[in-house]
Amino acid sequence: MHFDYTAVGHVTIDVLADGSRRPGGSAFYGALQAARLGQRALILTRGVEREIEQLLAPYRDELELEVLPGPHTTTLETSGSGEERSQRMLAWAGPIDEAPSIDTSILHLAPIARETPRRWRGTADFVGLTPQGLARDWSGPDRVISLGAPEQDTLPAGCDALVISEVERASFSELVRRARQGGAIVAVTAGHRPTTLLLPGGGEIEVPAPAAGRPREDLGAGDVFAAAFFIALREGQPPNSAADFAGAAAALRIGSAGTDGIGDRAAIDARVRAGAKPSR
Repeated sequence: MHFDYTAVGHVTIDVLADGSRRPGGSAFYGALQAARLGQRALILTRGVEREIEQLLAPYRDELELEVLPGPHTTTLETSGSGEERSQRMLAWAGPIDEAPSIDTSILHLAPIARETPRRWRGTADFVGLTPQGLARDWSGPDRVISLGAPEQDTLPAGCDALVISEVERASFSELVRRARQGGAIVAVTAGHRPTTLLLPGGGEIEVPAPAAGRPREDLGAGDVFAAAFFIALREGQPPNSAADFAGAAAALRIGSAGTDGIGDRAAIDARVRAGAKPSR
């Protein structure tokens, strides 16, 4: 079965400071943004099937789901926001190491906790990676997640684009170097500051981030950016236009609470146009 967008990674249970539980993880946010951009989107994850199905029940008209059985569903206790966010690992679903054959236009490898496979069977026309989860470590006694050293040989074959944040740039310097050598475009996001595009030929472009208005919530904003960026690149947009589009998608997410602000194409295009107007 062919999909337009396949996200591979753990769907998580995010336990927030007020005790509420909601779905999370890069695969969830990325696939949901893709679906709202008209893509037939699949999430390939691992965990407790019934638990994940219940968690994603409100989105099942938008997303397709394949759950590999695991002993737990990855569960994160989350507090704070942005660079002040803190997370603690309460449960881990285990590696996704026997992924079924994939047939997709865009493959988004979206690890949250070192779970994604290094190889897969099948075909993908475009491969995007959000590698934050490859460098996460929670081995301490309190299981607080920190940014450690990424595993070796984590760059997927045929990678077309990476999205990382500025705070992760030093940790992924070798991965970024190898990706650019292989022809990938790397977007380095920096919150309200400009996004830096590192081009395969060695050049750099700075793309201003749109003003988000009054920030309400930034969970998943980087994943929304990545999904919109990958889709725009796959559609043939030049890197700076793709980053404008992705930045507008992230701004909509940040300006909303919950997933209602994950916009469709009309909303994102309108946000791009609004950002392009000269200030008065």
